[in-house]
Amino acid sequence: MIKKPILFTIVFVIFLQLVNAQQQQLENLLFELPDVIFEEIRTANGFETTYKLYIKQPLDHAQPSQGFFYQKAYLSHRGFNRPTVLITEGYSCNRPRDNELSNLLAANQIEVEHRFFGESLPDSINYNYLNLEQATADLHHINQLFKQIYKDKWISTGISKGGATTIFYRYFYPDDVNVSVPYVAPINTTFEEERIYQFLDTMGSDDCRKNILSFQKRLLKKRDKVMPMLQMYSKGARLEFTYLTMEEAFEYAVLEFPFSLWQWGHLCTDIPANTTSIVNTLEYFLDVSDIAFFSDKDIAAYGPHYYQSATEMGYYGYETEDFKGLLKAIPTPNPHATFVPLKMPTTFDGSLLEKLNNWLPENGNQIIYIYGAMDTWSASAVPYSDKVDAVWFMMEGKHHGSARIRNMNSEEKQKLIATLENWLDLKIENTGSVNTVK
Repeated sequence: MIKKPILFTIVFVIFLQLVNAQQQQLENLLFELPDVIFEEIRTANGFETTYKLYIKQPLDHAQPSQGFFYQKAYLSHRGFNRPTVLITEGYSCNRPRDNELSNLLAANQIEVEHRFFGESLPDSINYNYLNLEQATADLHHINQLFKQIYKDKWISTGISKGGATTIFYRYFYPDDVNVSVPYVAPINTTFEEERIYQFLDTMGSDDCRKNILSFQKRLLKKRDKVMPMLQMYSKGARLEFTYLTMEEAFEYAVLEFPFSLWQWGHLCTDIPANTTSIVNTLEYFLDVSDIAFFSDKDIAAYGPHYYQSATEMGYYGYETEDFKGLLKAIPTPNPHATFVPLKMPTTFDGSLLEKLNNWLPENGNQIIYIYGAMDTWSASAVPYSDKVDAVWFMMEGKHHGSARIRNMNSEEKQKLIATLENWLDLKIENTGSVNTVK
C-alpha cells in the first residue's frame, strides 16, 4: 500500500513534468512565429507561465516598406485549449495585469501596449502613423499570429482609452474575436464632446453643484496664498512646468476639478467648507485634481493620447463663463484639454467617429459595455440600441475605477455570466474555471 505522502509526491512530480512539457511545447511554437522575440518572466498568478514579447510591426500596415517598430506585449499561458483574452491597452503597459475577465474565464491572456507608448516606439516618431486604423491593424496582426497557437474562442477587452480601442478594433476587424468587453470606454462624437458639459451641469444635486463651483472660485480668489504652497509642493514632487506655466497648470487643475471629482467617485460632502484652513483645502484639492497632471512629465507621458484625441478620437474642453475675471493665465475662453506633443498644429478629422457611431447601433454585436453611472466619461458612453445583440451595464454608484465585474450586484453578475456562456458556448463555474459545453 502506498502511503499518502509518497502518493502526493508522485502526483506532484507528474504534474511538474506535464507543466514543463507544456512550457517547452509553447516555447517551440513561439520560436516558429515570425518576428516575435520572447523571454520568460515571473509568472502572473493563476497562469502556467508568462512571457514578455516584442512583436515586429510595420509603421504603415498598407506600406510595410515605410519602416517598423517592436511592440511590447505580455503573454500569460493557461492552456492550449482555453479561451484567449486580448487586452487592448490604450497607453503603456509595464507589467502583466491581473485581469478579472481572464480569471473569470480561466483564459490565456495577451496584453498589448499601444503603439507609440512606453517601449513600443520607432527610432524616430512620425505621428502620421499614430491613428486607430494602424493601431487596430497591430492588434489584428497579433491576433492572426497567435491564433496559430490558441485556436479556441477569443475575447478582447480594455479599460478607458483601452476600452475605446477595443471598440475601434471590433469595428475594423469584426471577425477577429468572438466577444468584446470594453470598460468605461468613451466614444465621442466630435472634437469637443459637449455631452460632458451636460453631465457636469446635471450630475448631483443643485446644492452639490453650487458647492463645487464655490470651491473652484475660492481657490482662484486665494491664488496669492495658493501659488507659493503649490511651488513648494512642486519642488518636493520634482514637477517641472515648461509646456504650461505653473499658474496655467493651477488654473487648468481648478477647471478639471468637477470632471475629476465625478470620474473618480469623490463625494460632494467631502468638499472643504469656507472655514477650512488653506493647507487642508489645498491638500484635498490636490487629492482630487492634482496639478501634476498638467506638469511636463504627465503631459509627455500622455502626449500620444492627446495627439489621437486632437486628430480623430475627440476629447473635452472647459467652460469658463462662470470664472470671468478669475482666470489670469489661460487666455483662451473655453480651452480644449488636449496638450499635443511639442504643441504641434493638428487638424481634427471626425469621419472615423461618424462611421463608428453609425456602425455600432446596427452592427456592434456580441459586445458587453460596462460603465459607471457616476463616471464623467459615462456621458460619452455608447448609446443603447435594440438592433444589436449587445449588453449594457450602467453600474449605479460606480465610477471610472470601480465599474468592474467584481463590483457588480448579483443580478448584474448573473446576467454577465449568462451572456458570456451563451456567446462563447461554455460553462463558467463558481471557481472561475471553464468547461466547454460542446
